Amino acid sequence: MRLQSSFIIVLILLCASSLSCRRESSEAHTVRVDTPSDAWNDSDGDSIPDKAELRSFDDRQNFRAWFAAIAEMQFYRISDDWNREQRDCAGLVRFAWREALRRHDRPWFQRMGGEYEAIAPDVRAYTLERGPLGEKLFRADFGKFQVSDLTDGKFSEFADARTLKNFNVEFVSRDRRRPERGDLIFFHQPWVQKYPYHVMIFIGEPRVASEGERDWVVYHTGSSPSDEGTIKKVRLAVLDHHPDKRWRPIESNQNFLGFYRLKILQ
Repeated sequence: MRLQSSFIIVLILLCASSLSCRRESSEAHTVRVDTPSDAWNDSDGDSIPDKAELRSFDDRQNFRAWFAAIAEMQFYRISDDWNREQRDCAGLVRFAWREALRRHDRPWFQRMGGEYEAIAPDVRAYTLERGPLGEKLFRADFGKFQVSDLTDGKFSEFADARTLKNFNVEFVSRDRRRPERGDLIFFHQPWVQKYPYHVMIFIGEPRVASEGERDWVVYHTGSSPSDEGTIKKVRLAVLDHHPDKRWRPIESNQNFLGFYRLKILQ
């Protein structure tokens, strides 16, 4: 009887010890992982959390390759996955950005179509599906990043050209020798009240129908109730002679704002 009682006491002590260890381990894990200051740093003060930026050289280069190629492919056949109601200049940036961050597996290629091919490894830091911002990739307001930004509308699934330019990119130069593949080009027409900004994607040397030149851009012309617009792929050297001088990407054109880089690549 005494032996049985002693055995029961030992079991109780062992269980209590085990529960205490598990509880201490869980609490230590919570402090280490879930503390906002650790999880959501904005070390460069650019309003984008560090964990949403592509910190490695390989990730940045792989993103650029996918981003530019997906945008370029819309010139040859617009993807059915690109919402028809969002097909404009900024919509092309948003679509290519999202698709560049997806996992490019067999289902993705089947969905996108036979024209697409594997051009680079996937981004390793995160994918769209498991990324820190989810579908709300685009900064929509000024200010240094705070955790509350994630729930109070400071990030959005939508961004027009003005929002992209004001909150999601950093100025590079107006000199066309400075941009890298995947940088954006902005124009500003201040007399156009509703959509005064226009954006293009600099792809450098194209993957399709390359002529050896490295100054290609792709862009959507914009849409209206009477015109869906179209995708154009053209060299900067050709745009230099655009019949409307406002659209010439030259430093003497005050409507040409210059080349900008996505903050996630900085």
